[in-house]
Amino acid sequence: MSEKAVFVRLAQAEDYRFDVDFGVGPTLRVDEPAPLGAGSGPNPLMLLGTAVGNCLSASLLFALRKFKQAPDPLRADVTVETGRNEQGRLRVQRIAVRLQLGVPAAQLQHLDRVLSSFETYCTVTQSVAAAIPVDLEVFDSAGVRLKPGALQP
Repeated sequence: MSEKAVFVRLAQAEDYRFDVDFGVGPTLRVDEPAPLGAGSGPNPLMLLGTAVGNCLSASLLFALRKFKQAPDPLRADVTVETGRNEQGRLRVQRIAVRLQLGVPAAQLQHLDRVLSSFETYCTVTQSVAAAIPVDLEVFDSAGVRLKPGALQP
């Protein structure tokens, strides 16, 4: 049974361009890349990457702030890789996420504890990772790799 539902409305503007109404904030114009659309806005692959990257970033920030730590500003780089399945249809094959803290790791207390579990609280990523491999790496502001590896759903 669903605890909570989110509603989003998409309305076709023209061809493959749609306006997305989230019910809060401004609408978002999405579009398919050429040759179908004009690429005038983010496409579904970009939105999927955004959802995964945002959820992981927010989970990391929340976990660190529970310990009254300030990792700001965070950055997430997300790569959504596609390929063909056995039927020759284009599918998402893998999502790679690189999170970067805004400070050196040495400035953050309880970082090991946070890094060992924060992604398990990310609703979107854990749901996606059940079907699509998600690789997550976390770096500090000096470029030191703090967490390598694939997520386990």
